[in-house]
Amino acid sequence: MPITKGAQKAHRVSERKRVFNIRRKSAMKDAEKAIEKAVKGGDATKAKELVPTAYKAIDKAAKRGVIKKNTAARKKALVAKRVKAVK
Repeated sequence: MPITKGAQKAHRVSERKRVFNIRRKSAMKDAEKAIEKAVKGGDATKAKELVPTAYKAIDKAAKRGVIKKNTAARKKALVAKRVKAVK
């Protein structure tokens, strides 16, 4: 456990940020899973409707540093590729 006051504060802050990061990462994964489910079901319109929400979640995670910029680009490309394959 942290001993000094500054270390205690840093620990509290890191715990708070950890919660936000987990929340952003799970939102991103949920959006990807929803698209994957729609693709496997063969529902092209549903998959197309879910693309903006997935992009938004991925972009927010990248903006906040939860994932790296290139990882976000790769995930977005995979989402687009999967949706395009449904047609």
